[in-house]
Amino acid sequence: MSLSLPRMTATNCRAVLLWTALAILACVQSSRLLCAQDVPAAPTPQAAPPPAQPQQVHLQDYSKPRSAFPHFLQPYQSQEVAQPNLANAPRIDSLMRDGKVYLSIDDAVALALENNLDIDIARYNLNIADTDYLRAKSGASILGVNAGIVQNTPGGGVGGLGGTVGSGTGGTTVAPSGVGTGTNGLVSSTLGIGSTITSFDPIVTSTLQLDKNDSESVSSLAPVPILAQNTYTANFAYTQGFQWGTALSVGFNNTHVTTNSPTSLLTPDLASNFQFRITQNLLQGFGSLPNLRFVHIAKNNREISDVAFRLQIITTVDQIEDMYWDLVYAYENVRVQQEALTYAQKALTDTKQQAQVGTVPPIQVVSAQSTVSTDEQNLILAQNNLELEKLLVKNALSRSIEDPVLAEADVIPTSTMQVPQEEAVVPIQELINEALAHRAELVESRIDLNSRDLSSKAVRNAMLPTLDAFAYYGGSGVGGNVALPACPAGTASPTCFTTVPPPFQTTNTVGYGGTLKQLVNSTAPDKGIGLTLSIPLRNREAQANQVRAELEYRQAQVRLHQLENQVRIEVRNAQFDVKQNRASVQAAQYAVDFARQTLDADQQKLKVGLTTTTAILQDASVLTTSESNLVSAKAAYEKSRVELDRATGLLLDHSGIDIADATRGQVTHLPKVPYVEPRQDLNPAGPSPSSQSPQSSGGQP
Repeated sequence: MSLSLPRMTATNCRAVLLWTALAILACVQSSRLLCAQDVPAAPTPQAAPPPAQPQQVHLQDYSKPRSAFPHFLQPYQSQEVAQPNLANAPRIDSLMRDGKVYLSIDDAVALALENNLDIDIARYNLNIADTDYLRAKSGASILGVNAGIVQNTPGGGVGGLGGTVGSGTGGTTVAPSGVGTGTNGLVSSTLGIGSTITSFDPIVTSTLQLDKNDSESVSSLAPVPILAQNTYTANFAYTQGFQWGTALSVGFNNTHVTTNSPTSLLTPDLASNFQFRITQNLLQGFGSLPNLRFVHIAKNNREISDVAFRLQIITTVDQIEDMYWDLVYAYENVRVQQEALTYAQKALTDTKQQAQVGTVPPIQVVSAQSTVSTDEQNLILAQNNLELEKLLVKNALSRSIEDPVLAEADVIPTSTMQVPQEEAVVPIQELINEALAHRAELVESRIDLNSRDLSSKAVRNAMLPTLDAFAYYGGSGVGGNVALPACPAGTASPTCFTTVPPPFQTTNTVGYGGTLKQLVNSTAPDKGIGLTLSIPLRNREAQANQVRAELEYRQAQVRLHQLENQVRIEVRNAQFDVKQNRASVQAAQYAVDFARQTLDADQQKLKVGLTTTTAILQDASVLTTSESNLVSAKAAYEKSRVELDRATGLLLDHSGIDIADATRGQVTHLPKVPYVEPRQDLNPAGPSPSSQSPQSSGGQP
């Protein structure tokens, strides 16, 4: 069967050219309508925005007590903690132009360090750890700090091998009673228990009392029917403990008594006494180790908080970079689907024209229409995914999306993925060594082991009997007015006195000063030394605590070894993913080149009638799928590079992130994410926001 072609005349040529021009015009118009909302127009060249002022975040050192000088009431007044700042950093305004946020991956990381709420929540743990250290320095037990990772920002999964990022033990949750909690199979119930610690903060107590006591007499020998007695009391005490197991106490008591009893020798009757006592633990509680165990653990917890915050930064940056590449993929996928739909619509138009002149059967029009419908559906799915990725990115990079300008703003990624020509070859053992030295989970576990070792030694000390040596010195004195006369020689009577205390042998009146003088002139001293021994028979509780503490320490050692094994596997797996995804990118690129060449060849065949429109649509579908696979492969490659940096613990170093900036919540040095290049199609007429210097992107000059 031969195919006859119509003879080309001048009229036919003009008709073909006219139909071709109309088809191109319709294609361009439909492409404009589809791209108007999803493909960003190049921003008009304008002056660079002024540098964003860094947002101040003050981290107060709560490990230092408030001084009583010159305001002596300051230690007893509550401190106000500022309300959380829920306003967005000004950096995001400097990136907004014409209602669109032009966002490079470096700017995305910087915004996350300033605005991300996961980091804000973790930042509070630094101050909470400071308060625990201050509490421990007073001799009190610690309350523990949280070393876990906050991952409440939706979008962007993090972690290798399906594990939980930041699952290190930390070992910082300690209750005052010693009842703690464990993580990842670890038990922390004995962490911090041991001998009793006397408060290192001096404690002054005082009692001031006025008492008026009238009592009716029921005795026939009572001198008065109603005995009236007024007592004034002023007592003071001072206690303090010291780190080597010493306790110091000083008591000073005073009374002033007046009575209407005619048999009372002194009215008023002044009485004072004091006692200085020092006690030293000789067995249990002896030395600085058991008494400073909470201080050492709290200091370790503060270090763990720093490491955990670094791990939080790594986790969040990992998540943000993954989300950014998801956004880039969504944008590129929309572009691919738009191109596919544009081509399918053109093919449908050509097929309809050919069907009208009878060169193709009508069934091919139905096939072309089906392809257009499928491509429209794919485009809608891609556009919806793009809108979702924009929302996730805006939520992750801002404290609040309630701002109507930000809520409605489009997010334009200005960075694209870059696959290096040659992959750097790093020996796997070198990567593993880097991970073992830098992974935050391992650092946390090693610090936790140190805390458990200290606690275990304190528990062993608590097995000893309690033996306390004490010494004291005190004195007493009396004063007042002699209210009775002297008895005649050789007689005795309740209404006179035969002997008086030494201070009244030369005078009938001794004032308060004379009373105090007796406390130190050995008129009536009170002194002594002694030992107090307490031996718990069988000692089963202490035995159980000691063995349990040792078991928990050994358990933590095994967990550390397990973490090291897990890190080794994660590093190897991350390196495998990089190699695999790079190969996927190369394969996808070859597939795109082959699909494009096939389409071009079939289009040439179509011009001479050697193929059909259906075959062309199939070629276009293959090209669309190949281009989408290429974009997906590049995104997977970038994510695998990020995962390798996370697995080795070098993500912050390779991205140029300053931990001090993250701690303050203000970025003065713009991060520099590797393997990234600016999009060339965004703004050919001038530099894009992603290519600006750090100073123009919100950093300080």
